[in-house]
Amino acid sequence: MLHGARIAVVVPAYNEARHIAVTLAGMPSYVDDVIVVDDASTDGTAERAAALRDARVRVVRHPLNRGVGGALKTGYRAAFAAGADAVAVMAGDNQMHADDLPALLAPVLTGEVDYAKGDRLSHADARGRMPLTRFIGNHVLSLLTRWCTGVRVRDSQCGYTVLGRRAAQRLPLESLWEGYGYPNDLIAALARSGFVVRDVVVRPVYADEISGIGLRHALLVIPFLLVRALARRLTWLGLRASGREGRLENVR
Repeated sequence: MLHGARIAVVVPAYNEARHIAVTLAGMPSYVDDVIVVDDASTDGTAERAAALRDARVRVVRHPLNRGVGGALKTGYRAAFAAGADAVAVMAGDNQMHADDLPALLAPVLTGEVDYAKGDRLSHADARGRMPLTRFIGNHVLSLLTRWCTGVRVRDSQCGYTVLGRRAAQRLPLESLWEGYGYPNDLIAALARSGFVVRDVVVRPVYADEISGIGLRHALLVIPFLLVRALARRLTWLGLRASGREGRLENVR
């Protein structure tokens, strides 16, 4: 536990057999539960995770690939059902540094924010460590996310996050997007529900990982989600301004 709170980490993993063991081995001692969601991997990811002698680790397997959003839904459900007060997300490719986790957890555990979001782009080494296409692309998508959701997030695509129990209980997590683009959809849902989101600077970590985000996601899927988020936001603001609060739940 950390500061008297139960901490869980969800590890979404798809074909991460090369990295999953080192990812799990680096989990801090104050983490109470580690939920590995194997999203129908074909390379033995689940078996390698289950082979670790760590009582905190539980592996949940999807029979069919659902996407990173689908894996996170499964992980959140399991972690909060086990009593977690705050749930972090650390991908199975070992791209999230464990030393950054306390800074992400702190504002959620103190109740200052409901969702802490990793921000690699503000790190002093971001330009040197991040591939140029990702550096530029993340800046563009983050700008669009700010415009469409009204949330001043600096690195919308960073998956290193912490979600508090209060927000998880009220958010429509099961209805959110299941593939890449899930972070944008979740930010929009948090904004519409009035939850507080805060950026926390984390270090960018890159090695030999292969990103699953392609041009289709960057040019079609995420822009679609952001346009939908903008439309819902405008509808929500219009209903609130007109005093028809009873209909607000329909656009969350």
